[in-house]
Amino acid sequence: MLMSTLAIRVYYEDTDAGGVVYYANYLKFFERGRTECLREVNIEQDVLLAKNIAFMVKNVEMNITKSARFNQLLTVQTQIESHRKASLIFLQKIFNAQGELICEAKTLIACVNLQKMKAVAIPTEMIEVISCAS
Repeated sequence: MLMSTLAIRVYYEDTDAGGVVYYANYLKFFERGRTECLREVNIEQDVLLAKNIAFMVKNVEMNITKSARFNQLLTVQTQIESHRKASLIFLQKIFNAQGELICEAKTLIACVNLQKMKAVAIPTEMIEVISCAS
């Protein structure tokens, strides 16, 4: 399936008092990775929002294996593992500059109609693009 990478620098605002990335900020890094992964195949979320379609996180399983620190350069690897009618499953990993695994997550994303706030089928053209990029 579709895979991409994104470089992220750890800023002071991403860390706790000890200069270690605060755990919730890994979720922000993963969000950026998912957005850029879709952008690489010309799927822009603002276009979907204009059609009252959004992706919402339904479930996240995250495991931090090593601490990232202030000013480190990290790589977020994002892969769409699978899709269903109204959801996508992303597998993501964050590595440091030495290639060591920092954090990994499996995220279930639901496609939602914003007016009704209910699950809706992922647009066919989007599924085609994701499938062709595999």
